[in-house]
Amino acid sequence: MSIVAEMPSKNFELLSKDGDGELLEIAMGPHHPSTHGVFRMDVVLDGERVVKLKPVFGYLHRNHEKIAEGTTYLGSMPYTDRLDYFCSLTNNWAYALAVEKLAGLQVPERAEYIRVITAELTRLQNHACLMGFLVQDMGASGTPLMYAFREREKILDLFESLTGARMMCNYMRFGGCRCDLPAGWLDGAKKVVAETPRFIDEFEALLAGNEILMARTQNVGAMSRELAINASITGPMLRAAGVNYDLRKVDRYGIYDRFQFKVPLGDHGDTYDRYMVRVLEMRETVKILEQALAGISDGPIIDPKAKLRGFRPKVGEAYGRIEAPKGELGFYLISDGGPNPYRYRVRPPSLINLTVLEDLCLGQLVADVVVILGSVDIVLGEVDR
Repeated sequence: MSIVAEMPSKNFELLSKDGDGELLEIAMGPHHPSTHGVFRMDVVLDGERVVKLKPVFGYLHRNHEKIAEGTTYLGSMPYTDRLDYFCSLTNNWAYALAVEKLAGLQVPERAEYIRVITAELTRLQNHACLMGFLVQDMGASGTPLMYAFREREKILDLFESLTGARMMCNYMRFGGCRCDLPAGWLDGAKKVVAETPRFIDEFEALLAGNEILMARTQNVGAMSRELAINASITGPMLRAAGVNYDLRKVDRYGIYDRFQFKVPLGDHGDTYDRYMVRVLEMRETVKILEQALAGISDGPIIDPKAKLRGFRPKVGEAYGRIEAPKGELGFYLISDGGPNPYRYRVRPPSLINLTVLEDLCLGQLVADVVVILGSVDIVLGEVDR
């Protein structure tokens, strides 16, 4: 018995409108080349102006949270890589932090430094790619994106030499890290960090004052402080709206209280501010990396009380959260004393930040919708899970 899915004969529909003319409803996706994954937007237009927009996701749902409830705590670590697959190491850290709270594990100082270094390198490559993708969403050639990917390759080479994988790193462990830094790794990281400011300078000189970029992003997709706070927006999107909130400063998790860095803020909350906040965050990340690479010392990389076999945290619940490149990434866990979590829940920044997409797009031109979406910086792996 074969099942044939009914496919729509067209991807638009004319709707009646008060007064003269008609509204046009179109479906952008689910295979639109600029939607950063399998994602769809149902958009209603009055001429070229957006009057309604509905994000449609779920095409990439993999049952991550329910699978984790039937898997050992450690067995779920590789699955976290597949959430924001651009940022597997920060995914690892947020999950490890939640389990460490449950189990009462202490992370050695060297492991804390390694976590900061790998997380901030992850932030660098995420923001560099966002800048390249955003310009490509505006219709530019692939040159800016290739420049961004060139810098990303340097960081992925470091990840590969440390973890054995370029993207799905599976590196963090409860109470520390899986393995120590290989010989020469710190020197390679220092070289990459030393070269990064030049890349940022060149990229900013090329784009920040570009009249096309400014025309396509300034006063486009603006978000107020009130909306950002009420919608629980986090990360660069929240700070672009002028809200000074960064978990590295608020929670001071890990050893972030040891580092001096600023939290860049925007004034208007528009697409241009979201772009510039990420540029400025890259500069601050370089400062953190310089301090961390200078301060790391020898020592153990994992809590000796941590168990790989027979790991059973005591009964309780915990929420671990970090300032991931896209915003607050949190894991909520409930333990019943067994080898698997009784409850496992992810708080992904991409999904939460995506909820204001319609608010950002109302009244904007349809040509700007994809640009606004690009400035949100989503990865469908953690939107759908």
